[in-house]
Amino acid sequence: MYSLPRQTIGSGIKKKTKESASKPNVLELLPTSSPPPPLLFSQGFPSRCSCDSQAPAIPMSKKRGLSLEEKREQILQIFYESQDFFLLKELEKLGPKKGVISQSVKDVVQSLVDDDLVLKDKIGTSVYFWSLPSCAGNQLRNTCSKLESDLSSCRKHFAELVEQRDILKKGREESDEREAALEELKTVELQHKKLKEELACYADNDPAALEAIKNAIDVAHSAANRWTDNIFTLQQWCSTNFPEAKEQLERLYKEVGITDDFEYLQ
Repeated sequence: MYSLPRQTIGSGIKKKTKESASKPNVLELLPTSSPPPPLLFSQGFPSRCSCDSQAPAIPMSKKRGLSLEEKREQILQIFYESQDFFLLKELEKLGPKKGVISQSVKDVVQSLVDDDLVLKDKIGTSVYFWSLPSCAGNQLRNTCSKLESDLSSCRKHFAELVEQRDILKKGREESDEREAALEELKTVELQHKKLKEELACYADNDPAALEAIKNAIDVAHSAANRWTDNIFTLQQWCSTNFPEAKEQLERLYKEVGITDDFEYLQ
């Protein structure tokens, strides 16, 4: 068996001992009052942090849906970016890419059409929608022009009202003469109301009302005799065309009030 020389082994041990003595111990350099650092790994596996089991779960906030105005802006972006013509079913496919569900695309597009922000036209059996940035600009300019015109009209009307108010104020300043005139006006109005009530008591004796009643009587008298003549004509026609039903007709006449003393009004 081969063996190293004794001196070689001994010298190697001494050399190692010297090197160990020259290197300081890491644990000796740590302060004695502080505890040793915790081991993060044990047997090659990471240890589970105790805080993981104690920390409360943070609920995730639910994603907020788009408002109607935001949906309108997103649909307009589809038109502005492409500057093309679309069918409704094509917009319903592109809407979800902008965050607008396909079920609400139709209502959003219709609201834009109602506000003249999107144009539509029927070509054959298909309805196409389109909108260009210039269309929106023209719409805004037209709206701005209309509002400016309305504002100018309102200012003019306001100035006229102010002028009319100033004119009406003249002569209406508080004074003893004005107070006396107002009291006199109140007295005259009460007297006028009283006279109207008294006049209403004689309304039945009003000559014009009596004349109207006479005219109505004449009209009613003429109408009654005219219908009496019609009844006699009908009786004669029935007797001529249905002679075999004479008894039945006479019974019918009596049931409806046409008796033997039925005659013209005098």
